[in-house]
Amino acid sequence: MENKLLKFIQENSPDGGFLQSEYWRKFQEGWGRKTQNISVSNDDGELIAYANIITYSLLMVGDYFYLPRGPVIAQSSKLKTQNHSIKLKTFLKDLISLAIKYNVSWIRVEPNSEEELNLIKENLTGGIKIKASPVDVQPREILVTDISGDEGEILARMKQKTRYNIKLAQKKSVKVFTSREEKYIDGFCRLVTITAKRDKIKSHPENYYRKMLEMIPGDVLKLYIAEFEGKIITANFVLFFGHTATYMHGTSDNEHRNVMAPYLLQWQSILDAKKIGCEKYDFGGVKTGNTGGRSWEGITKFKIGFAPNTDPIQFPGSWDIILNSKKYNLYQILQKVKRILQ
Repeated sequence: MENKLLKFIQENSPDGGFLQSEYWRKFQEGWGRKTQNISVSNDDGELIAYANIITYSLLMVGDYFYLPRGPVIAQSSKLKTQNHSIKLKTFLKDLISLAIKYNVSWIRVEPNSEEELNLIKENLTGGIKIKASPVDVQPREILVTDISGDEGEILARMKQKTRYNIKLAQKKSVKVFTSREEKYIDGFCRLVTITAKRDKIKSHPENYYRKMLEMIPGDVLKLYIAEFEGKIITANFVLFFGHTATYMHGTSDNEHRNVMAPYLLQWQSILDAKKIGCEKYDFGGVKTGNTGGRSWEGITKFKIGFAPNTDPIQFPGSWDIILNSKKYNLYQILQKVKRILQ
């Protein structure tokens, strides 16, 4: 990825911007989805907005565009001039024109803040409507903690129970490492099924994870393994992108949960992130309100134990720019039916 674009994405994305990177776009193409990107710059050639676009297809309602954690909009005060609004209007017009060209029914955006959401609303023209999506694709809350201090400082900021569990796993001789050997990929996929069934969550197909490992370089996406008595009991996907490391997918076995392997695996990921110069560690989605449900309660408690004094980053959720109201209304009805059946 061009250094200028890479820097823009990372500096203007609270989660580091991986879902707007070329790595993620190429993986989505490898998974069989069509992708595109658009951007707009000011008169000095400085980027104002950028977006990778993924085309999703649904039965009965056709295609829609999805901008994961996008568009990325410049946050620098020097770029927020009167021209900024004009350029955003141009960007959104170009995005809508592209959508019309490809006959998509709506454009799903995920602004990085309420301010960005308002900017999009204010700069949509032609009477085009935007409304909250019936589903959020990415979590509305993520926990991102500072790891720029020394190891002692990071440990001191954790809950006492979390520090204890890390030490317990070390005492129990849990072995942690990274690998892309086939047997460890198989082990990860086995644990995905176990975790999804136990926590009542929907996982991706096995080939989705395998394709990620195939398409995303090994220095960017690492498979972390925890073994106990020769058996794989925990495995995680962790991304290393710019100054941010991101815990992307986590799994664990139903056996040997008492040795606290997930705690040590996270700690090793943090240490590795520090070694290569990362300043932030993104634990991914949490739900700190009362709407998390049982499947979110445990994982939220686990993650917050590493950074109890860090406030989660809040997002406005997914929003849909509606281009074909008939198809979009049908989509909403189908979503309601799906929720009832679930």
